[in-house]
Amino acid sequence: MLDIIHDNWLLLLIGQYPNGPLGGLAATLLLAVIGLILAFPCALALAIARVSPFRPVALIATALINIVRGTPFLMVIFWSYFALPLLIGIPISGFWTLIGALVLYESAYLAEVIRSGIQALPKGQTEAARSLGFGYFRTMFTIILPQALYNSLPSLLSQFVSLIKETSLGYVISVNEFTFAAVQVNNELLTRPIEVFSILAITYFLLCFTLTSAARALEGRIARRRAGRSGTRADTTEILAPDLLKTEPTP
Repeated sequence: MLDIIHDNWLLLLIGQYPNGPLGGLAATLLLAVIGLILAFPCALALAIARVSPFRPVALIATALINIVRGTPFLMVIFWSYFALPLLIGIPISGFWTLIGALVLYESAYLAEVIRSGIQALPKGQTEAARSLGFGYFRTMFTIILPQALYNSLPSLLSQFVSLIKETSLGYVISVNEFTFAAVQVNNELLTRPIEVFSILAITYFLLCFTLTSAARALEGRIARRRAGRSGTRADTTEILAPDLLKTEPTP
């Protein structure tokens, strides 16, 4: 296995670059990052529509999210591969086809993550903002969303891990990512598929395990900050309460 890595590490890492398109593990990470960046604003819009008080908007957003989430990602890739050139009128590469599929698919999942973060906040915050004269959108963008996105950071990082794994299906449309590079190495060696795909599996595991551990650490940090804020409020109450309790009621 070590000799395979020694002989093919550059192909597995960056593909044929600079003599060809960027590939390998670098392309996988690039696909995941671009997919997440482009999917995030779409997911944000879907999540806001999902919790909208305007029922037709909420129903349309809910239907779109459920349809995408109920469709296998491989089908989304095939749909993007054949439909996107027809929709935009020009041929596009497999790389951008996969980006389009990732954005469509991840938007639905990220929207549910953000929606959960919004609905997890106490309703009293919305009511207090509205009582101060804040409109719906001002309340959402200045009070609700910043807290919801902060609380959803671990889940967003977990979705990035899922994105990395989903890029592996790009090889079916010949996207030169990490799995495609491993298939190229296997086609050259022919007799050592177990070693080649073991390298692929171990690399994916190490990468995803590292990011998942980071998500757990971030989640713990957020939980500690919440507990610290709660403790601060409790300490303040304990300081003020004795004086209030000593005050006898006025007859």
